[in-house]
Amino acid sequence: MFWKYILKRVFYGILIYIVLVFIFSVLFNSVMEQTLRAQIEEEIRAEMMGLDSRGTQQIQSFIENRRLEKYSQYRLDKPIFERIIWRTWSTLTLNLGKSTAIRSAAGDRDVWAIVSEKIPRTLLLFSTAMLVDIVIGVWLGLKKAQKAGGVLDKSTSVGTMVVFGMPSWWLGMLLIMFFAYTIRIFPSGGLHSTPPPEGIAYFFDLIYHLALPVLTLVVLGFWGRAFLTRNIVLGILQEDYIMAARARGIPERKILYGHTMRTAAPPIVTMSLLALLASVSGNIVFEGIFSWPGMGNLFWFALQQNDVPVLMGNLAVTTGLYIGGLVILDLIYGLLDPRIKVGGKA
Repeated sequence: MFWKYILKRVFYGILIYIVLVFIFSVLFNSVMEQTLRAQIEEEIRAEMMGLDSRGTQQIQSFIENRRLEKYSQYRLDKPIFERIIWRTWSTLTLNLGKSTAIRSAAGDRDVWAIVSEKIPRTLLLFSTAMLVDIVIGVWLGLKKAQKAGGVLDKSTSVGTMVVFGMPSWWLGMLLIMFFAYTIRIFPSGGLHSTPPPEGIAYFFDLIYHLALPVLTLVVLGFWGRAFLTRNIVLGILQEDYIMAARARGIPERKILYGHTMRTAAPPIVTMSLLALLASVSGNIVFEGIFSWPGMGNLFWFALQQNDVPVLMGNLAVTTGLYIGGLVILDLIYGLLDPRIKVGGKA
């Protein structure tokens, strides 16, 4: 039964995510608690600034009492295993705490507010590029397979070898130099102009700033996708049922886009979604070059500022999105591929 398969995949996905968050909590525990203790001392000092002049004994007693209260609030007075479990549960319930240095656009120090502000920007950039990449790559791969060994196939295969190995940051810098500083068609980076426009102009300004990084990702990606699609489709075109369809006089276009694509869909979808999921966390160097305020840039800033709560929140959220995407991919694959007896016995 398909619903049993769904429940099993979702259960495994949740279990794997819990285990990974627990591992993150163990690895980050020492640094997180050092940061938390420093934050507590800073809060106590800030509270002392508002006190009237008191004796040394009273001040010392106040500091100790407040420290004990804060340690109890954040469970720093509990055994280490209990502290790790509590931190794991807090992360799983998206109670990610407060950042130590980074703030959201609204000035909020809540880690979830900071991370949730960056996720849509990364998804917008990489999902847009992936969509264009898939359309061009699959179309070109089908054309290459249709006339394997032809001029188009040979020329684009050479292009694949040249372009596919290029680092994204290197090509990005070249395109910025050409399009932003030589012919000055696109901006060099950022999400919006300064100051950002209002109304419908805000949307067009976003598209304008999105164009160059998307162009860079598409130029790098569609060659390899076309080459892999070509190899997948080429093998399918040699199958007996394709030969039989041709013998019955079915038009080549219908064979290519109907029979062949139906069989080739699972590996192509898998290849595309895995590439998209791999980019969910953002590309640190790529987003840095284009000054794109996404998850990659956030991770880099958090490393520079030693903002451990933001690093932990970034990892937890991107890991959850990645595992969730894998579960969805598994379910889509089960629907697309009729050869898989989903939930049944082999």
